[in-house]
Amino acid sequence: MGQFIYLKDVVTLALDQEKCVGCGTCTVVCPHEVILLDNGKARIEHRDACMECGACAQNCPNAALSVDAGVGCAAAVINSALGREGSACCCVIDNKEACE
Repeated sequence: MGQFIYLKDVVTLALDQEKCVGCGTCTVVCPHEVILLDNGKARIEHRDACMECGACAQNCPNAALSVDAGVGCAAAVINSALGREGSACCCVIDNKEACE
């Protein structure tokens, strides 16, 4: 299965590069691989895939990440997985035409 993306440019995820120590914890706890390590520092790679679960911010030892954690888009993920059209606010990256 491909990676889900949500509504474009609405995610509250933010990264303060100066606070990041490059421990990589955020990359381990992120269920959607939104964050990658790049030259020893975290980098937001797939911003629109963030479901705002808050795992990265909760586990960051230096508070370099922040996000307004909530349920993300869980209902949309479930509806998409069940094949319900028109009720999802997300799509699968493998089908980019459907994401636009």
